[in-house]
Amino acid sequence: MEQKAKIRRFGIDPATGRLHLGIIETPLPRSKTGRIIIGTGLVGGGVLGFLPILGFWMVPVGLLVLSQDLNFVRRARRRITLWWARRRQGRRE
Repeated sequence: MEQKAKIRRFGIDPATGRLHLGIIETPLPRSKTGRIIIGTGLVGGGVLGFLPILGFWMVPVGLLVLSQDLNFVRRARRRITLWWARRRQGRRE
């Protein structure tokens, strides 16, 4: 019996509209307004991460959701992704 290895992906799948965080998948609203509200709420809750239940993990997840619809967040995410890839490539060599 073959087991399929779970592929660890990060980001929003454009085909399904689902948010992938490693092996965790979460559906997102199809409307732009709904995604912006969720992303803003996650960032706002992450700023209050010192309170119980909320956490600082919410900031990067909220920015990831916002990068789907807001150009300036998408550009910043892309710059960070390229910087991180170059940094990892440099360590391998």
